[in-house]
Amino acid sequence: MGCPAEAAGPRRGGPPAAGSPPGAPAAPGPPSGPRRCGGWCRRPSSWPSSPRHSAFVADDKAIRLSVDGEPRTLHTFADDVGELLADEGVAFGAHDMVAPAPGTALASGDEIAVRYGRPVHLTLDGEPREVWTTARTVDGALRQLGVRAEGAHLSASRSRHIGRAGLDLAVRTERTVTIMADGRARTIRTNAATVREAVEEAGVTLRGQDTTSVAPGSFPRDGQTVTVMRITGSREVREEAIPFRVRRTEDPTLFRGTEVVAQPGQPGALRVTYALRSVNGVKQRPRRLGSEVVRAPQDRIVKVGTKPKPQSVTGADGLNWGALARCESGARPGAVDPSGTYGGLYQFDTRTWQALGGRGRPQDASASEQTFRAKKLYVQRGASPWPHCGRRLRG
Repeated sequence: MGCPAEAAGPRRGGPPAAGSPPGAPAAPGPPSGPRRCGGWCRRPSSWPSSPRHSAFVADDKAIRLSVDGEPRTLHTFADDVGELLADEGVAFGAHDMVAPAPGTALASGDEIAVRYGRPVHLTLDGEPREVWTTARTVDGALRQLGVRAEGAHLSASRSRHIGRAGLDLAVRTERTVTIMADGRARTIRTNAATVREAVEEAGVTLRGQDTTSVAPGSFPRDGQTVTVMRITGSREVREEAIPFRVRRTEDPTLFRGTEVVAQPGQPGALRVTYALRSVNGVKQRPRRLGSEVVRAPQDRIVKVGTKPKPQSVTGADGLNWGALARCESGARPGAVDPSGTYGGLYQFDTRTWQALGGRGRPQDASASEQTFRAKKLYVQRGASPWPHCGRRLRG
């Protein structure tokens, strides 16, 4: 609300001094400028009292203003809190507190408080967040934010002043944690920063490879149960077989259906290192750490015949070769006698077999090739190679 205007022309001075003749110069008036406690809107005590001046003084209000804890008393003609603060050059924002609210009407004797907001980078029990407070100390900020500080660990003292720029504050509240170790449960109240610290506060020592059911460096939560795992471990080296591959190659000198092992397979050897450990006395599955090849495997090479099978052998086709095979080997193409000397359907020795054109061992050849070679042998020597079963050829 502005100051009352003069009836004629702008006011350049105060009313004439008491007892002055008409036309005397006016007394010095108030300076121009904002309407504050030292401004021209305050009525000097020397001004005479009149109805007009009484109305002028009635709009003047004595207000007690506290800005961020700094109080002062001033006189104003402002109608409401917001107008007063604008007149006084007191700016405020969304995080600041103004009481009463800026639109509240003013009356003489009112008290106005302005508290500036301060950013606090708060880490509460390991969880970071940014909050605002109008408190000017750490203790006041904790109360304002509803943080339980009893038994808590603070990164700054409670009495520390918080400037307008704010501060970083880490708070670890007191929590209940149960430590299970060596068959015992220990429940403690702690503001420890890590599970490892909480375990130590419970009087439990971690040794060697010992660890906990949650990461030792993690933050212990209220109501959490942590189990200490006693670990014993060792290493073990084992030798394991490396399987060999089988390579098959075609051989035009062998009859179709005949397979000869040209090179036997040889497993390789692998040296493997395992970590063995027991947790609270219970053996765990071995964990493989590394390996090295001691001996490389050797491929098994099998020659596969592609030569067309012979149709017949003159002079031997009409004989009962099935009966001879049943007598000699039980009709098993891969049969080998106990001494290892004779093999196949007709129990050839290797020397005789190869003399008849066979490759490798007789027991590795197909049944048809073995019969073909047996017929060739019969043409050369008759039934004499089979002294006990030869008579079955004509049975």
